[in-house]
Amino acid sequence: MKKTIKVSVTADGAEGFLHRAREHARKLDGGAMLAPEITVTFENAADMLRVLSGERVRLLHATRERATAMSDLASGLHRDTRAVSRDVDLLESFGLLRTRYETNPGHGRRRIVEPRAARYQLMATI
Repeated sequence: MKKTIKVSVTADGAEGFLHRAREHARKLDGGAMLAPEITVTFENAADMLRVLSGERVRLLHATRERATAMSDLASGLHRDTRAVSRDVDLLESFGLLRTRYETNPGHGRRRIVEPRAARYQLMATI
């Protein structure tokens, strides 16, 4: 898996989003190529902390090195598989994780959790 995508999570709201959009437009107008990136913007730091709880940050950290089966991830984090699955679903909806299914010989299929990036940058201004 290629992990060269920059992933940023910010809490600078609409103002920050518009600033980044203008900067990207200027670069594109100048003929520059933009590196692939994902930016998740929250309206404020409280909203960001609600989504990126301590357990979810641990989950992001645990998946950072390699793709991992959901059951192995839950076991390694000492958490219930259903709780980890809910957290993975939420983080995937924000574009921070990716999942896929693969054959588990003799046992059907298993869900594999993959990081979207090697590093995640979290920025909040209070």
